[in-house]
Amino acid sequence: METISIFGVKVYNITLYETTRLLEEFLKQDQLRTIYTPNTEIVMAAKEDESLKAIINEGDLIIPDGIGLVYGSKIRKKPLRERVTGFDTSLRLLEIANKNRYSLYLLGGKDGVAKAAAKNIKKEYPNINIVGFHHGFFKGSHLGLKGEKEEKEIINEINCLRPDIVFVGLGFPRQELWIHNNKNNLKVKVIIGNGGVMDILSGNMERAPEVYQRLGLEWLYRLIKEPSRIIRQVAIPKFLFHILFNKNSIK
Repeated sequence: METISIFGVKVYNITLYETTRLLEEFLKQDQLRTIYTPNTEIVMAAKEDESLKAIINEGDLIIPDGIGLVYGSKIRKKPLRERVTGFDTSLRLLEIANKNRYSLYLLGGKDGVAKAAAKNIKKEYPNINIVGFHHGFFKGSHLGLKGEKEEKEIINEINCLRPDIVFVGLGFPRQELWIHNNKNNLKVKVIIGNGGVMDILSGNMERAPEVYQRLGLEWLYRLIKEPSRIIRQVAIPKFLFHILFNKNSIK
């Protein structure tokens, strides 16, 4: 699969259709595959943090979640074919799981979010076997606390339940750190760090209307809804500035 490097972060030049076919293959195999969903903010953070960049680059599938990545790649004449969001990828996993009766475990969110998401998923995708869920407020390696009893209990529970798919919604960079630190101890097939997907699936958060999605302006919709996100959204113009003035930014 073709990849491009954006400030050293490997990103698959892939469509949603191709992603879906790849997910189907992953779930037929008996080995763990990790999926990371870098957007502009994550790439800028990884640009300044080599350890974080290395973690993301170890992923088995690294999708271009941010519209800024698509714009930047076009500026440098190495165009990504399309934006592939973590949300859409997660929905494809649910559709595949529903079709093939795969099992799912949900990890993340505030207390009650994963449970509500599980309930809504079951309504929409009745053939999915939701084997368990746990909130994201626990002590563990994503917080720099290794060997914590709470984390060990979660890992043991997941391994006893043997889900095919695990959604990890701890937010960036905690979910990436958690997956990286624990992937060798988990008996699952596909694990994806998918941020606020569980909040949307639970009904606690709305996805941007389709018109915003089509125009690549989901970030603007979220900013309107949550003005406090302005500091995070500064990453987009900062990213494009660095792209414009660094000819080696994308390879």
